[in-house]
Parts: sequence; C-alpha cells; structure tokens
Amino acid sequence: MAKYEIQSKRGAPPRGAYSQGWRAGDFIFVTGTGPSDPATGNLVGDTIEQQTDQTIDNISAILDADGASLQDVVKVTVHLADTGLFARYNAVYARRFSKPYPVRTTVGSNLGHSPGMLIEIDCIAYSAGRKKKSQGEKKKKKSGTRRNRK
Repeated sequence: MAKYEIQSKRGAPPRGAYSQGWRAGDFIFVTGTGPSDPATGNLVGDTIEQQTDQTIDNISAILDADGASLQDVVKVTVHLADTGLFARYNAVYARRFSKPYPVRTTVGSNLGHSPGMLIEIDCIAYSAGRKKKSQGEKKKKKSGTRRNRK
C-alpha cells in the first residue's frame, strides 16, 4: 500500500507541525484547513459564505495535487465558530459538493487560534487508480524501461 505526503502550493500552507494531506492506499486524508490565502497565509473573507468557499478551494487544491477532486470525498468534518451560521455555510457546501453528498459531521468549535476564522474543514477522499506515482515508483519505472531498451 502506497503511503506518502501530499503538498500543494495552491492550498493553505500549514501553520504548525502537520501536513496538508496524506495518501494511504486508495484514501486521501486532507488536514483541517481554513479560509487562508495560499499565497499570503492571510484569512480570506468576513462572511461565512466567503470563508466556506475559500476553505473548500484549499481542500480542492490539496486533492488535485494527488489527482483527486471534491467528487472523490466520502467523509467531511466541519468546525463552525458559531453553529448559528449552519444554514448559510450549508448553502455554499451544497453548491460546491455534488450528490450523493459525502457523509458529514458539523460541530461548534472554538477557532480562536485564528482570530476571525469562522470555519475549518477536513476530509477523507477515496480515489482508487488515480494516484500519482511516488518518486520511488517513477524511478523504478524509468530504470526498468531503460533496461528493457537495451
């Protein structure tokens, strides 16, 4: 089973000791990410709608870095700073994810570690047969091809 780290410059950069994502076999695990601008690391948006869109953009970028998409997501966990924002966040979520929707847990959380952050999302995707080849697999294939040409 292949296991490797996934990194994307188009996704929110880690702000601590964690990875953006990991592939383990056919599953991709994306870290809890918020509405950070990938280029600056600054918080994007003042409304739950803007922050939800940016957060999902960041998740999508990490999935895309390993050949997956939002359509491959099977499990989502959402942390809201204020559960009273649920209906507004859910409207954006429903627009960005497709039916059949992933299973989802939404909870209220203290997101005070990032002042102004209203949402954080992590997810698990199932993406069989579309994973990128690890550097070791690429080297083996190249060296194997060279041997076959002789």
